[in-house]
Amino acid sequence: MQVNYYHHQLPFKYAFTTARGTKTHQPTLIVTLTHMGLTGYGEAPAIPYYNVTIEGMIALLVSKKQVIEKYAMQEPERFWHFLHHLYPTNNFLVCALDMAAWDLYGKMRNQPLYKLWGLTMQHNVITDYTIGMDTIDKMVEKLIANTWPMYKVKMGWANDIEMIIALRQHTSKPILVDANSGWTVQEAVEKIPQLQALGVLYVEEPIERHNYEGMKIVKAASTLPLFADESCVTEKDVALCAESYDGINIKLTKCGGLTPALRMIKNARQLGLKVMVGCMNESTIGTAAMVHLQPLIDYLDADGPLLHAQDLATGLVYDYGKVSLVNEQAPGLGIIYTGLPNI
Repeated sequence: MQVNYYHHQLPFKYAFTTARGTKTHQPTLIVTLTHMGLTGYGEAPAIPYYNVTIEGMIALLVSKKQVIEKYAMQEPERFWHFLHHLYPTNNFLVCALDMAAWDLYGKMRNQPLYKLWGLTMQHNVITDYTIGMDTIDKMVEKLIANTWPMYKVKMGWANDIEMIIALRQHTSKPILVDANSGWTVQEAVEKIPQLQALGVLYVEEPIERHNYEGMKIVKAASTLPLFADESCVTEKDVALCAESYDGINIKLTKCGGLTPALRMIKNARQLGLKVMVGCMNESTIGTAAMVHLQPLIDYLDADGPLLHAQDLATGLVYDYGKVSLVNEQAPGLGIIYTGLPNI
């Protein structure tokens, strides 16, 4: 098996701001696994909040590249356990390799991923369109320019409620709110009823991550469903969220790929939790992996390719909230890697 990698800077259409800062580009690492003339693709964006850089992932990958290339590829689940022990401190890199392994395995079996998992694509989940934090006028401008059936609004500033009031003057569509750990417990308790009155459907990660005791207070007072994001990174976090949240947002990059994500979905269902699969501004490559999970989930946040001015692959089609595979019978992820065009 041959391992290769590429790194890119994906430009955003708009500067992307959350409670943790602003960025104009998304650095992302593409990993490939080639075996018997077939190539699988995987992706991991670099996120400074998690102390993950492109340079760091490349250095780790290169340090064990020959070990991976000697691995006798069979089933992706076994490969994931091998990777988990090889790179115990970097789920992002493991995610890219695990995703590439599933893509390769699907091509070896000539089956799309969802069929390998015994699923059908009859269940379409609406994906939201994210509006990053900005001046209120600019946020309204983004909403008007991007007609969509459901919006996610980033929050964490003092004028959060004013943001939603202004947006509500221009849309009656469902709005989701993501505070990205930006509120105190008291702020969450005060703001959530106001958001419900403004037609918000749910709130994601309202307070400091892993503050499960604080979240119990918020949940007891909340009039809206609450979803964990930063507080639910890996499999061990699912049970910890059961008493403090109504659902979890699974990010493939954070948890280590498709293999643990499938286990997290099963565990969440056993605990009575709703399930969302979310993005970290991946290109079509990483987003396609999320699309294959649609039949298993309640909510989908897969708008990365919509937020970028350029993409790295083809294979997905967006149709007013629905995101689907261009060719549902294409093996593996169903994408074609193109790299960044020169524009």
